[in-house]
Amino acid sequence: MVEQENLMHMTIDEDSGIPIWLQLRNRLIYLITSGVFAPGDKLPTMRQLAVDLGINYNTVSRVYQDIERDGYIISQRGRGTFAHDGYLQQEQAAGSAAESLADSFILQCRELGVPREDIAKLVESRLRAAER
Repeated sequence: MVEQENLMHMTIDEDSGIPIWLQLRNRLIYLITSGVFAPGDKLPTMRQLAVDLGINYNTVSRVYQDIERDGYIISQRGRGTFAHDGYLQQEQAAGSAAESLADSFILQCRELGVPREDIAKLVESRLRAAER
């Protein structure tokens, strides 16, 4: 069964400074864009995912609504929720994996309250450190 097998790839780090909803959103998007959940694969129900991960149902619901709006999943009443490739057609979708990663990083920094100019300084300092 595809959906149960793919659940093993989902974890939540409660000690991370990243909000649970953002961790779940990023993980689901990664699993869909990397092909772990192929277009048409059924995702776990919101209730089941909440129970399996030990998180609030409303958190999962918010994430599902968010990624459905962005074209990563599609819900079909009475049938379930399925991975979808609609995000590929959206003009706002990142053009590459690196752009998507940068977008996620910026969003996470903003969630943490990091000012815009500090984000740029942080990236520059980490680039210098990586070059050493």
